[in-house]
Amino acid sequence: MSTHVLSDTSVLTGRSLRHILRSPDTIITTAVTPIALMLLFVYVLGGAINTGSDESYINYMLPGILLITIASGIAYTAYRLFLDMQGGIFERFQSMPIARSSVLWAHVLTSLVANLVSVAIVVGVALLMGFRTGASVGTWLAIAGILILFTLALTWLAVIAGLSAKTVDGASAFSYPLIFLPFISSAFVPTATMPGPVAWFAENQPVTSIVNSIRALFAQQPVGSDIWIALAWCFGILVLAFAFAMAAYRRKIA
Repeated sequence: MSTHVLSDTSVLTGRSLRHILRSPDTIITTAVTPIALMLLFVYVLGGAINTGSDESYINYMLPGILLITIASGIAYTAYRLFLDMQGGIFERFQSMPIARSSVLWAHVLTSLVANLVSVAIVVGVALLMGFRTGASVGTWLAIAGILILFTLALTWLAVIAGLSAKTVDGASAFSYPLIFLPFISSAFVPTATMPGPVAWFAENQPVTSIVNSIRALFAQQPVGSDIWIALAWCFGILVLAFAFAMAAYRRKIA
């Protein structure tokens, strides 16, 4: 991005972040569902689930909860983008001497910040519930990098939804399948316990490789090929979503 785009994006990102600061319930709401799921699985269902390892169940399932947190949060990106489109903000921005792409980048960066805050809240609650890891600072940064890449990939999908939706409900509803996807993965139970076709899907969808990578990093175990599969999924989704989002945006402002 050029200096012009960076400065415009910075100003517009500040605008979006101020909206969130005035309405912190957005972040709180995003964190409530994952926290409720943690409480349910750890204190109600966890005792009946055999993960095949000696680690505590909160350690086992936290990576999946973090992905659900992000999937819940990006719905608000589509929602906010849709409201801006319907409110005529985009038309007003087009009449000003600002970089057009900075409008989308502002929403993307705002989503990234908001989701990282929600993830931090969920990790804090997990620590209170007994989550423990001996991961080093470098390992935590690697985990943060994976989560940031995952957030960016889903956020650009949210941009497509926000630009293409006809109603407010339609703008945010696209995230529901993404929230459900971790349940058909290795996030909560080993895939080996699932029926054949379900196990095949779980083992070959992107969430499983991401969950396995983060879980191994937390446990200070070898990551293996899962990390490369996870990065390939995230980069692939990010590139395709970015291309489709920019094409949809150009059609909208043409």
